[in-house]
Amino acid sequence: MMNKCLVLLSGGLDSATCLAIAVDNGFKPYALSFDYGQRHKVELEKAKALAKRYNATHFIFPLSLNIIGGSALTDMSIDVPDVPLEKIGEGVPITYVPARNTIFLSIAAGFCEVNDIEHIFIGVNALDYSGYPDCRPEFIKAMEKAITLGTKYSDMGKSFKIHTPLIDLKKSEIIKLGISLGVDYSLTNSCYNPDESGNPCGKCDSCKLRLKGFKEAGFKDPLKYPEGIEL
Repeated sequence: MMNKCLVLLSGGLDSATCLAIAVDNGFKPYALSFDYGQRHKVELEKAKALAKRYNATHFIFPLSLNIIGGSALTDMSIDVPDVPLEKIGEGVPITYVPARNTIFLSIAAGFCEVNDIEHIFIGVNALDYSGYPDCRPEFIKAMEKAITLGTKYSDMGKSFKIHTPLIDLKKSEIIKLGISLGVDYSLTNSCYNPDESGNPCGKCDSCKLRLKGFKEAGFKDPLKYPEGIEL
């Protein structure tokens, strides 16, 4: 019997690569996405397509983090900033969603507890990223311990393993790895502020890091960007 895992699948480049890695490592994948009150639903449609491609049982969890606000991703009154590439990662940006990965991993633990899953894959990255505190290795280690202690797994002699295969990779390295595994990056969305057709803006942190990664990796991003955006 194949070992089961749960992949936190946002529909972005990193989570798509994580899903491919999990499958390549022989796991039977379940995928969990969150409809958390984000600015757009494009990423959820991408997540559905990715789950279908990898034959992953897919669940979308409704969660209203927009009630908390405090982030340009959940509060429409806050503009998504256009930060110079060289300034990305300096401090915690306004696109950080308060405690998002803490909440996501806690819900994932409950899902796994019910479905007898011990392995969780999450596409956090601590190199080419926007500076989010919930992407740090020490946070992941602490959450791994916390969700084990906070569930019946600790009484059963079981423990959670949070896999972060991308955490020490540059974006270009992630893209190269994904392409080597056959990831179709046209099925992903990384943009914080896509247009009505779901096309990326090319100006937000995530778009800039993605474009930089594709350029350094020597590949062309398959997504359609506005005219004037350097690809």
